[in-house]
Amino acid sequence: MARFPLELVLVLGLVLSVIAPAMAQQAPAPSPQSDGISIDQGIAYVLMLVALVLTYLIHPLDASPYKLF
Repeated sequence: MARFPLELVLVLGLVLSVIAPAMAQQAPAPSPQSDGISIDQGIAYVLMLVALVLTYLIHPLDASPYKLF
């Protein structure tokens, strides 16, 4: 007679252990840390720096016949 409740508890525990993960709510996905604007801005800064360096490297070569530098 004492065996029946133990079997019932074990079967109930097994069923709940299978069903409970399916019933658990999934947390929503976290929002992105970067929306791409900062990456685009970083690329723009690098390109502007490259343009500035090239301008100052090429400009003296163009001005050399005029003896400006």
